[in-house]
Amino acid sequence: MFIRTCIAHTLKSNYSNFQKMSSKSAKFLPSLSRDDIKKFIESFDTVLTDCDGVLWVENNAIDGSPATINRLAELGKKIFYVTNNSTRERQDYVEKCTKLNFPAKKEEIIGTAFLVANYLRSIKFGKKVFLIGSDGFAKELDIAGIKYIGLGPDVMPQVYTTLQSITRDIEDHLDPEVGAVLVGFDPHISYPKLVKAASYLSDPNCMYIATNTDERFPVSSRLVYPGTGSLVAAVTTCSGREPLVLGKPNPYVAEAIGKFHKLDPKRTLMIGDRGNSDILLGANCGFQTLLVMTGVTSKEELKQWEGSADASQRLLVPDYYLDKLGDLLHLL
Repeated sequence: MFIRTCIAHTLKSNYSNFQKMSSKSAKFLPSLSRDDIKKFIESFDTVLTDCDGVLWVENNAIDGSPATINRLAELGKKIFYVTNNSTRERQDYVEKCTKLNFPAKKEEIIGTAFLVANYLRSIKFGKKVFLIGSDGFAKELDIAGIKYIGLGPDVMPQVYTTLQSITRDIEDHLDPEVGAVLVGFDPHISYPKLVKAASYLSDPNCMYIATNTDERFPVSSRLVYPGTGSLVAAVTTCSGREPLVLGKPNPYVAEAIGKFHKLDPKRTLMIGDRGNSDILLGANCGFQTLLVMTGVTSKEELKQWEGSADASQRLLVPDYYLDKLGDLLHLL
């Protein structure tokens, strides 16, 4: 029921928003008049902000971001930190925010590991899960009382020289109590893990849940990190199953926040650096959207979305954009 509701909500919202966005172009905030900027600032009460690429890069705050978030909080805006990163549990994020001078409480952190654990708890899931994920993901499952297996390295032993030679070893150790496969970011992804995930998912009653489908993260001019979406694509391909994705852009993010903070979509601002997760979440939920250029999206990509005849591309166009979040500070 939950899956059908989310899909119906998203399709209806996407269609409605595309109708409105058929001639839409993103507005560069500093180019607006003072009156228009004032109207924009007064138009939202709640701010949902992505973290990586918006507030910080790895362990370094992006210039001006802490001061901007603190100023928004001083103006009475309710701030939520909404990240597709599943490698940390919420308390870890509170500590990181504090270290980098962002005001944050645990209930204001909305991470995908928390979302998945929260969802499983809400449906009273009582089986084990096979986890492709990290220590932070496992901590959120521990907090929710969800049993799991699969955490950590699972490499192909050198003693096995053929795929057939590992068949009996893996098949004999498949846990009959597993009722779900969860996929988040896992630096220990391996062939044995893919074999196990696909094998568990051969049972149609086994749930398949992913934290997000963010594809990649360029970290320098020469280096690219594969994102969780790359791992999800591998499991999806070998299992022949499509996952329930609970992170951005799924409206479940807003549903989870709405359980303890009343969200008025028309008075909510989503800030992000990625079109197909952050901005699309805003489109799916009816939020205002602000794109910053300090993460994965370039101005060239934004122009392509604006000029595209493809409905799915047009949905990635934000209402507003900035070079960096810190540029908003002197406009407040």
